[in-house]
Amino acid sequence: MQFSNKQILAMARGGFFGEGNAQLPSEQMLMIDQINNICSEGGVYDKGQLAASFNIKPEHWFFDCHFAGDPVMPGCLGLDALWQLLGVYLGWLGLPGRGRALGVNKVKFSGQIYPDAKKIEYRLDIKRVIKRPLPVGIADGKVLLNNEVIYQADSLKVGLI
Repeated sequence: MQFSNKQILAMARGGFFGEGNAQLPSEQMLMIDQINNICSEGGVYDKGQLAASFNIKPEHWFFDCHFAGDPVMPGCLGLDALWQLLGVYLGWLGLPGRGRALGVNKVKFSGQIYPDAKKIEYRLDIKRVIKRPLPVGIADGKVLLNNEVIYQADSLKVGLI
């Protein structure tokens, strides 16, 4: 299954997964343009996977402030996008509650995203979904630039409260 940019923007407005359930952040913190694939099977752990993308534009707000004279996308925004996507996955499964990042075990940055990057891609491999008492998703995530992994996050955790 895929979600277009129009559907992603609807997820940011709320109500896409039902009132009071998972939603994406709006405007400047939204780090996703489309979801290319979401499924509850496959992936490294055969428990589900998600692939998405974000078009990089030189005029994005973060390039003007990080760093002056040396613009680069903050790594924390790529990490946040992975948490955002894990929340979408839980909402897509029909689990109730609003998504909150709960943590990550290990993060590795091995590249940078400059204003001329054009597009980055995200990959999530679902490790586990706990449905009760509090829905929690655990996944490994990657950010790719030109098909090369530049950020890696192990055991990202998102809960629905």
